[in-house]
Amino acid sequence: MAFYLESGYTSLNKKGEELCGDKVESVVNGDYTTLVLADGMGSGVKANILATLTSKILCTMVAEDIPLDECIETIIQSLPVCKVRGVAYATFSVIHLNRNGEGYLVEFDNPQAIFVRDGKCGDLEREELNVLGKKVYKSALKLKENDAVLVMSDGTIHAGIGMLLNFGWERKEIKAYLDNALKPDMSARCMAWLLANACNDLYMDKPGDDTTVAAVKLRREQKVNLMIGPPVNKDMDEAVVNEFMSGDTKKVVCGGTSSQIVARCLKTEVRAAFEFPDKDVPPIGYIDGIDLTTEGVLTMRRLLTLSQEYLSEKDLHPKFFAKRDGASLLADMLFEKATHVNFFVGQGVNAAHQELPIDITMKLKLVESLTKNLEKMGKTVSVKYN
Repeated sequence: MAFYLESGYTSLNKKGEELCGDKVESVVNGDYTTLVLADGMGSGVKANILATLTSKILCTMVAEDIPLDECIETIIQSLPVCKVRGVAYATFSVIHLNRNGEGYLVEFDNPQAIFVRDGKCGDLEREELNVLGKKVYKSALKLKENDAVLVMSDGTIHAGIGMLLNFGWERKEIKAYLDNALKPDMSARCMAWLLANACNDLYMDKPGDDTTVAAVKLRREQKVNLMIGPPVNKDMDEAVVNEFMSGDTKKVVCGGTSSQIVARCLKTEVRAAFEFPDKDVPPIGYIDGIDLTTEGVLTMRRLLTLSQEYLSEKDLHPKFFAKRDGASLLADMLFEKATHVNFFVGQGVNAAHQELPIDITMKLKLVESLTKNLEKMGKTVSVKYN
């Protein structure tokens, strides 16, 4: 069984600040994923510089398996000293995991991480280390399927202080909130959204501190093959469909001509649905052996809009796609369920659009834009042109 490390984060800027004083950096190096959340001292530009340097340096060095004391020493020697406070300071949380969920967590002055298993929040065992006079905590990690680790800056525990709450949002209260609000199939990004949005509510939309939440979740690998458009050479139809149908993947076909080609090669037929859950999105169809069959360009255009909304930093609410139109069904599959997305893009002229050469250009641009957005979501994406 193959597993996949999914990560996501979101940040709130302190009220009145253009730049966030927190920074999240992540990198995949071989089988290992490294994520660093750094919180620079203060706020604004200075804090952003401290957090950016800390996260970038730590992420790069930890990913290369450089000893922890060397990493922290490099941070201390590299950060610019604040002229006002006379110190160079940034807190950080580091997650370093392989694809089997094995690795470690290191924390320095950030709120203690929250471990999620079976939908309930818990604590990780921590070992106190003294690294160059700094008190650092290290936890061994051995995640199971659907386990998650949430790290955060201190803006979370300061949420609501002096406003809705006298002493801020205590950690035990955060855990109790997550116990009630987390859903079993939530992505790492949705988990981060959920907590950050709650903090924003406690701040009454005016954060008194930079607030960042990042999550890493161990998920079962889910690949999706998506075919759109007919191949240039009709003689390639069967070979393309055979490749498209191979492997343990979800199968999606977009476009009328593509649907007819797939149905013919599978010796079945396309059955149309006549429900319109969304008047702006054409109805879906059904092909035996295919998980989802949709219309082409209009559905993909709507999907691109949904992907932009999904990535928007202005709306912190977890995104759910409960509607049953083709674009929403596809968005749920690609954004929330998939870990890998393989596009099979036909560059042949659609018989229905022979007088509209713009159709091919539009299709290619849609796939290109979707690929970029899916990669921003942390998906592994491949595109094959036929």
